[in-house]
Amino acid sequence: MSESSSPPGSQDVAEQPTTVPYGIPLLEESTPPPTDDRPEILIITGMSGAGRTRAAAVLEDLDWYVVDNLPPKMIMALAGMMTQADGGVRRLAAVVDVRSREFFSDLVQVLDDLRGARIDYRIVFLDASDEVLVRRFEQVRRPHPLQGDGRMLDGIAEERRLLVHLRSRADETLDTSELSVHDLARAVRDLVANETETALRVTTVSFGFKYGLPLDADHVVDMRFLKNPYWVNELRHLTGKDEPVRDYVLGLPGAEEFVQRWVAAIEPVLDGYIQEQKPYVTIAVGCTGGKHRSVAVSEAIATALRAQGRTVRTVHRDLGRE
Repeated sequence: MSESSSPPGSQDVAEQPTTVPYGIPLLEESTPPPTDDRPEILIITGMSGAGRTRAAAVLEDLDWYVVDNLPPKMIMALAGMMTQADGGVRRLAAVVDVRSREFFSDLVQVLDDLRGARIDYRIVFLDASDEVLVRRFEQVRRPHPLQGDGRMLDGIAEERRLLVHLRSRADETLDTSELSVHDLARAVRDLVANETETALRVTTVSFGFKYGLPLDADHVVDMRFLKNPYWVNELRHLTGKDEPVRDYVLGLPGAEEFVQRWVAAIEPVLDGYIQEQKPYVTIAVGCTGGKHRSVAVSEAIATALRAQGRTVRTVHRDLGRE
């Protein structure tokens, strides 16, 4: 007898990975991948008119790869294409609903296949009352996708029947009946975004008034009340990024006090932007030519905001134009 007592062919069977449909191998139980390295898959579903399109737009803004009206079987194919490499798709959001018609019946099996392949996913189910759904469809003057020749309420009732099992499997259920589009966006962001993604991105832009206001300015700060270093011969050729100019500008009467008070005044505004889902803000700081005062003060404002924990970058639009 040979040294191995295994039945003929048993070794070959053990070496072949078990697969599920669509060619994705099951992961070995003994070597699960680290959770942090797994791709994220979010399935957005629910009632037509409950806000799926708005939820998808929010996810796109958070850098998710979003596919709308996706046939469920394609989820497995896309999951197999997701990569950990730089620039690859790490977070996939699939909007799946009854618009996919006969394909929608495949969804429950696909979800089971994802679990079998050890692919993590979350289901977010959007819902709303019948009254609200009717009103929303009437506002956009569109029929319900399952209405056919019947009434709108018939279509809504049929959709609820089709979705009852999926709703029971949802990880999160959002009732959007009383939510504005902004409230819904906030709820979706709270579900998926981390602290970095929800942080307000602030840009301070120095500019010269003689070249015009920045078109994207949310707030404009005018520094022409300070003496102009341009008229100081030893400072004229320098910029606000140079220490002698910075010290001169911030050492002028009222300059430091202005920066401190202005930053204190803008703080509740920036907090309000975060609450209202405004992802970025541009603070334009101007002087005559955009070379000395505006540069020094925009840098000082940025430093003060960073000290509050804000994410801030600085841009000096008009340096080099003189």
